[in-house]
Amino acid sequence: MKEISLKGLDQNCFIETLKNGLEIVMIPYKDKKNYYMTYATRYGSEINCFVPKGEKKMTSFPNGIAHFLEHKMFEQENGEDPFTFFSKSGTGANASTSFNSTQYICYGTKEFEQNLRFLLNYVNEPYFTDENVEKEKGIIKEEIKMYDDIPESVLENKLREMIYQTSPRKYDIAGTTSDIDQITKEDLYKCYHTFYQPSNMFLVIAGNFDPSIALKIIEEEIGSIESDSTNIKIKDYKEPKSVCKKEEELSINIKVPKIGLGYKFSKDSLGIKDELELDLYLVMLTTLLFGSSSLFREEARSKHLMTNFYNEWDTIKDYKSLMIFSETENPDLLIGEVEKALQNIEITVEDVERIKKVWIANEVKMIDYVESTISNIYDDMIRYHRVVDNKIELIRKMNKRKLDNLIDNMKFTNRSKVIILPKKIITREQ
Repeated sequence: MKEISLKGLDQNCFIETLKNGLEIVMIPYKDKKNYYMTYATRYGSEINCFVPKGEKKMTSFPNGIAHFLEHKMFEQENGEDPFTFFSKSGTGANASTSFNSTQYICYGTKEFEQNLRFLLNYVNEPYFTDENVEKEKGIIKEEIKMYDDIPESVLENKLREMIYQTSPRKYDIAGTTSDIDQITKEDLYKCYHTFYQPSNMFLVIAGNFDPSIALKIIEEEIGSIESDSTNIKIKDYKEPKSVCKKEEELSINIKVPKIGLGYKFSKDSLGIKDELELDLYLVMLTTLLFGSSSLFREEARSKHLMTNFYNEWDTIKDYKSLMIFSETENPDLLIGEVEKALQNIEITVEDVERIKKVWIANEVKMIDYVESTISNIYDDMIRYHRVVDNKIELIRKMNKRKLDNLIDNMKFTNRSKVIILPKKIITREQ
């Protein structure tokens, strides 16, 4: 078991890889009473066409199947419900599916060893029947309909659909109700056996626990499981450079209009080859442009232009996409202000140094929280396939010259725009 220091954070981390390929990351705290663990697979909704384990033919699966599989992992052959099991010791449990991963979580203050064993066992013991699959379809269809009634969800899904042409990232994580109708027990087993292999998974634990005891339990429970994910073949969709659709306007039942803007960039065009370094500079740029203390925010607030403004970077194999969302009474005017900010970027050395200090302070602050630490490590393992133990050092090395070079390479012309307007209700006099 390798011990590394999370540089600048006064916290150590233990890393081990089992013979079957399972990666284990453990961050023990001396001054905490709680623990948090996540058992994850590098399999999410955007993987919908691949060669199943033991087969030779590339096979397409319904959109939403990764999310469906996550739901069904909570059904055990012996009838024991994981949520009920964890609740006996006051332990919380959850699971989530993203575009590129699925994770199973438990967190609490008691029965660490018992709960770790149970987490590992239930995720490694799938139980699908024709009956329980059909039963789940109704539940997931209701979940899909619920999100279809959430304006923010509609906005984000529509913008991704407009940005991407061939990438499955354009589809909702849960799929559509017609997708759900197509899912079979056999499909679920094929997805499970292909991607829920130790060599395609990792386990992260943080909080009050003994790493040597945890490692012993992990080896006992899953060390003997055979695994070989090196030959997994996933379809490469070869996403084109241009956005799929430039503009669209929708009307739904809302009171205030909403906008979504998506700017798509090929990674090769941005000039920074290292993925982590590129991510840091992209987030620095949008934080300086649109963050809570930015000039853009100050001016937009003074003009009463917006509420609930936020942005995020979306990543697929060859592209980065900046997605901007807001609620506004004046969509055209706000879009104009965003465009002006992007076309007239002015950042000083002082701006760069200020944001670096804020980031470093936040990194130091977050390491004191078990859940935040887990979240950061989880993101590292999915995005970079390693624990980033020198993030503070990397932030300190960031400079205006490199940021300026990035800005010079960015062309904000490959854009998708969606506007959602309140639906007009027509009443007829009786």
